[in-house]
Amino acid sequence: MGKTYKDSGVDIDAGENLIKGIKGFVRDTFTDSVLTDVGLFGAFFEPKTEGYEKPVLVSSVDGVGTKLKVAFMMDKHDTVGQDLVNHCVNDILVCGARPLFFLDYFATGKLKPEVAEKVIFGLAKACKENGCSLIGGETAEMPGMYSRDEYDIAGTIVGMVDKNKIIKGDSIKKGDILIGLPSTGLHTNGYSLARNVLFPKFDPKEHIIELGNSLGNELLKVHKSYLPVVDSIRDKVSIKGMSHITGGGIIGNTMRIIPKGLEIKLDWNSWDPLPIFKFIGKAGDVPEEDMRRTFNLGIGLILIIDKNETDSTIELLSDEKPVVMGEII
Repeated sequence: MGKTYKDSGVDIDAGENLIKGIKGFVRDTFTDSVLTDVGLFGAFFEPKTEGYEKPVLVSSVDGVGTKLKVAFMMDKHDTVGQDLVNHCVNDILVCGARPLFFLDYFATGKLKPEVAEKVIFGLAKACKENGCSLIGGETAEMPGMYSRDEYDIAGTIVGMVDKNKIIKGDSIKKGDILIGLPSTGLHTNGYSLARNVLFPKFDPKEHIIELGNSLGNELLKVHKSYLPVVDSIRDKVSIKGMSHITGGGIIGNTMRIIPKGLEIKLDWNSWDPLPIFKFIGKAGDVPEEDMRRTFNLGIGLILIIDKNETDSTIELLSDEKPVVMGEII
């Protein structure tokens, strides 16, 4: 008998079983705008534009990077999907947009439905928490391209904002204040450096006293969505700009929205970096400049507001432990 597709490493039955397993919690993310069920060739979404004068679509695409390596080490797969969605939500949030729908891509060398289900469950969980519909995705089994025990994920988000409420930083001026909102940890950036520093010396399942947690679980803390926080203040404070602190660090990301001729004066001592960053820096003797360019150092989102609104903003955000961390010069 000749070679079959399954002999070549691709199991169509496994893919079909995965679709059956995820249908329930994927459907649970659907809003009235979703016009199709799971499994069609394309997904239809009818956006509700009531309340928008000039609705503009905002999109972004991203991955989780080598944080996935930690998930493989810990055999823990239910959080990385949340990381992916929340990262993408934050990327369009800083433009002023709210999410509408999400599409995912899951690629692996050997499809293990029980693993893929956990990843997609995480996607669905975060989509539901963010009011975002998971309307489509692609699962690819590619032996020879990926290891049998590893996978990669990526996602695309589409949101909407009123044209006159787009936030791009145009109105930022000298004297405006930077307010930082705490992160949960590394979020989804800097893992190549963290792994290079930590895993030659520590087992990911080892409990670290300084962290009060196993190293792996600390590194897998879910990337926070700042949508609920921003939604709670966006009609009460004039937000001139926002930056999502990802690869490139605090300065690198925030300068993306600062008008020409202006700079950021940051007080690096205005907050205490999370223990995980101190642990990485000490374990690898990482130069401070490299730490600042690689990691968020405990600040996941930055708001730029008029100096006169500082006190009211801090009061509104008191539950989030905001930090006045600098100004525009």
